[in-house]
Amino acid sequence: MKDNPGMKHQSSGASRRNVILGAGAAAAVAGMGLALWRWEPKAVMDASHHPVWSGQFETPSGEGLRMSTFHGKPLLLNFWATWCPPCVDELPMIDAFWREHALNGHQVVALAIDQPSAVRRFLDRHPLGFSVGMAGLAGTELAKSLGNAAGGLPFTVFFKADGSIWRQKMGQLTKDDLIQWRAAAV
Repeated sequence: MKDNPGMKHQSSGASRRNVILGAGAAAAVAGMGLALWRWEPKAVMDASHHPVWSGQFETPSGEGLRMSTFHGKPLLLNFWATWCPPCVDELPMIDAFWREHALNGHQVVALAIDQPSAVRRFLDRHPLGFSVGMAGLAGTELAKSLGNAAGGLPFTVFFKADGSIWRQKMGQLTKDDLIQWRAAAV
């Protein structure tokens, strides 16, 4: 029987294609792993003495918002922006949570990584009951110092009453996140 030269060529082409596809798949898996690692919140040393507690921000109405006034009670600190769809989507849920649990000592502060004029326009259309501060670009650095290595939004830090961090979350919050924090925050 004669060898079929076309078959050998097809076989080596398929083999080469499989090697290329395998290498591509391995690169994709490695890239996803690296991305997930970068987006995973990092540990923060001794959060009860973190510079966040000495920070002061301007509110949309121009008043001062001193973070030290929130120390000593559970605090949900949310970093957001008006141009961030998941940030905007989670704000009504956070506001409803705050309205329901504020009397129990649960506090919420949202720091806007945004232009003050955009935040004011947004809040005119969608008022929030909890405190909002204008963090601007400095808020990105503050979020990074609280474990947001990638600088993405939304980013939330859940503090216990003693000022320690219970949890950090990169991405949109869920009702379950809030229920778990309420139970663990005391």
